[in-house]
Amino acid sequence: MSPPDQSAEKRPPQLPAALLDPRPVIGAGALLWALAALVSFIIPALETWRPVTVAGLAVGVFGLSLFLWQRSAARRGARGAQTGLEPSQP
Repeated sequence: MSPPDQSAEKRPPQLPAALLDPRPVIGAGALLWALAALVSFIIPALETWRPVTVAGLAVGVFGLSLFLWQRSAARRGARGAQTGLEPSQP
């Protein structure tokens, strides 16, 4: 029996493409912030939530625009773009 090959690295299995797609998480987060903002403007007792929910929506829009900008730069092949924003194609 020969010793196991030390040069071959064991890599973990690839994640399914559904777990690599950030769009469902972004959509769910946006929906929850919008729902919280709607509730804070409808129910008078929750008026103290208004600044927080509006700030949450603003930060979400900023983060989404930054993500989309980086992803488009990676697709065009820009030199300073991040890598790994798209799931690898088999």
